[in-house]
Amino acid sequence: MKIALITGANRSIGLEITKQLSKKGLFVYLGARDLEKGNATVQELKKEGFENIKAIEIDVTKPVSIEAARKIIDKEQGKLDILINNAGISGEFPQNASNASIVAIQHVFDTNFFGVISVTQAFLELLKKSDAPRISNITSGLGSLTLHSDPNWKYYNFKATSYVTSKAALNAYTITLAYELKDLSFKVNAIDPGYTSTDFNHHSGPGTVESAATFIIKHTVTDDTAPTGMFYSNDIEDESEVSPW
Repeated sequence: MKIALITGANRSIGLEITKQLSKKGLFVYLGARDLEKGNATVQELKKEGFENIKAIEIDVTKPVSIEAARKIIDKEQGKLDILINNAGISGEFPQNASNASIVAIQHVFDTNFFGVISVTQAFLELLKKSDAPRISNITSGLGSLTLHSDPNWKYYNFKATSYVTSKAALNAYTITLAYELKDLSFKVNAIDPGYTSTDFNHHSGPGTVESAATFIIKHTVTDDTAPTGMFYSNDIEDESEVSPW
């Protein structure tokens, strides 16, 4: 049985990914900052018929929490097949480049960028014990420098200093990590679920969590011929789904 860890998984897209992976027969660790809330979510899922899901406490901004989660998965499973770095925050608005506080920017980076690196590095050895390790960094089309430089892009006018720069940095980290692991069996990709209706954006997005989760899983649970070091977006209208960096 394949083992997956999803950070920020007790609601919205992360929760839906958990459901869909469970249906596919994977064992899923539902990552949550608050273990009590995570356990309550798992209990509800069990009532709905979902199996092989366990809540695990993991705060991506706290090294002690990450290490504790790693030890649990190592003891219980001895490996990790899939890591989905889904936890993320938007930060407070407005986020103007001219006056956004360094503290506010650092707060967003702590979760969206440094948190991903901390979790990935902590679980890398467990992932190396998998026959087909997968790392998916959940990003946003708003992290694309190419699109943000195009006045014709539909989201061109949305410039949020903390969030946009954190996702651009995450995309760059994905490229460097994929390159470092390219000679192993890893597949490391950045995946944009698209503008989805969630608590994250006050349900302003047109997409559904079901579509977002399906898209993420499509580019995570892949075979050995799948690409690595790519940036896939659910907002891309052509069949390639590859977003410009």
